[in-house]
Amino acid sequence: MEKICYTIGEVAELLGESTSLVRFWSDSFSDFIHPRRNAKGNRQFSPADVEVFRKLHFYIKEKGMTLDGAGRMLKEAEKNNSAEIAAKLSALRDMIKEVRDKL
Repeated sequence: MEKICYTIGEVAELLGESTSLVRFWSDSFSDFIHPRRNAKGNRQFSPADVEVFRKLHFYIKEKGMTLDGAGRMLKEAEKNNSAEIAAKLSALRDMIKEVRDKL
C-alpha cells in the first residue's frame, strides 16, 4: 500500500541520499515538487513528488546530467504527458460523439 505522504528523511532513504540534498532538490525544482507542511513546518511529500525525486536522481546521479539538464528533461516529460492526455481526451470525445449519433 502506498503512503499518502513521505517525510524528507523517508525520501532521502528511498533515494539513498542525504536529507540536505533532498531539501536542495525540493527548493531547486519547486515547479515540479510541491511539499505540504505539517503543523511543525516539516515538509511532507506526495507520491507524485517522490516520483519526481526518483526521476531527478536518475537524470543527475545515474546519467550525470546538470541541474539545468534535469530540469529540461522534466519539462519535456511534462509537455509530452500533456500532449498524450489531450490526444486521449480527443479520442474519447470522438467516441462519445459516435455513440450519441447512434442513439
